Amino acid sequence: MTTADLIRMANQIAANFAAHEEAEAATAIASHLRQFWEPRMRQDLIAASAEGRAEELSPQVLSALALLQQ
Repeated sequence: MTTADLIRMANQIAANFAAHEEAEAATAIASHLRQFWEPRMRQDLIAASAEGRAEELSPQVLSALALLQQ
């Protein structure tokens, strides 16, 4: 799976929680990523955000990634 695929899928997940407040959406996205994504997929997305692709991710996804790293 490419980094572009991971970014697209993460943003799609965020779109499903668009009606929620940002903190609630971030928590739900982080929970979804923990439950349904392989650890390698999560790590690749975190690495992509740290390596200059963060602007491609929604703010809610970025907040979720911060939660995943805690």
